[in-house]
Amino acid sequence: MTLSDRPRIEIEYCTQCRWLMRAAWMAQELLLTFEQEIGGVTLVPGSEGVFEIRLDGTRIWSRKDCGKFPEMKDLKRLVRDRVAPGRDLGHVDR
Repeated sequence: MTLSDRPRIEIEYCTQCRWLMRAAWMAQELLLTFEQEIGGVTLVPGSEGVFEIRLDGTRIWSRKDCGKFPEMKDLKRLVRDRVAPGRDLGHVDR
């Protein structure tokens, strides 16, 4: 699978709420964990309290819908289940 064929993740964050650092940290964690499985992570500036994570255009997390930010272990599981089912995430899975 070429890099352009790999799934891509978008993290849309509210600039008014100053959530860039949180979005960047999550992007870094996802890139480190799934460097062979994903084609990249894009940070998308938004407004009005938005914090959404999409995988190939499909929303997999919404702060508005869930009422909170994702825990990193939960986010990694969500991504893993879609891009590398069956892959062991080590301590995250314990």
